[in-house]
Amino acid sequence: MRQTPCPVSVWRTILSAPRADACLDWTFLFSNKGSAMFALPQSLRPAVAALLLGLSLHGLAADFRLTSPEIDPTQPLPQAQVANSFGCNGGNRSPALVWQNPPAGTKSFAVTVYDPDAPTGSGWWHWLVFNIPASVDDLPAAIGGGAQRADGSRQGRNDAGSHDFGGACPPPGDKPHRYIFTVHALKTEKLEVPTEASPALIGYMIGANRIGKAVFTVRYGR
Repeated sequence: MRQTPCPVSVWRTILSAPRADACLDWTFLFSNKGSAMFALPQSLRPAVAALLLGLSLHGLAADFRLTSPEIDPTQPLPQAQVANSFGCNGGNRSPALVWQNPPAGTKSFAVTVYDPDAPTGSGWWHWLVFNIPASVDDLPAAIGGGAQRADGSRQGRNDAGSHDFGGACPPPGDKPHRYIFTVHALKTEKLEVPTEASPALIGYMIGANRIGKAVFTVRYGR
């Protein structure tokens, strides 16, 4: 392995986008010998040390994840989560969801389901649950309707006008729509919005207070 010292300009390129053909093999920085550090211009050594530390800490940090025991993102959305209106005959039931490893500083969660492919010009909000306590890491299936829940969380008004989960029902013949399930980690315990707040307003408040999110997308067409 070559250990020829690199010009400052090359090291700057390596730091911004590591290259296999650089004058010093990038992977050598991760060897236990560590002598590659001394081929660096002294002015760049702190930057490389910080980069290596950041990569190490990133490897130790688990990713914020969202899953469902009843939805496989590689398969079409199950009939249980399809609407029972607008010509559809599904179960119209909210799915069970589980999330793991939220970011530090999370004070509450929100869950949303959104279809960006709905032919409305602004997509379609199927479900909005917010003010979920930070101690909670799941939602059970079929939580039902109603703006207020026993744990203090709230269900916002969806684009069908109801405070519950609204199942998928894309127009016949459309390319399968995407249904984006998201859990949002928020920096506030409560979103103070009116009971009849629009989905857009709730989405705005979620975005303004979000410190992290986990997502999966599933498709459905008919």
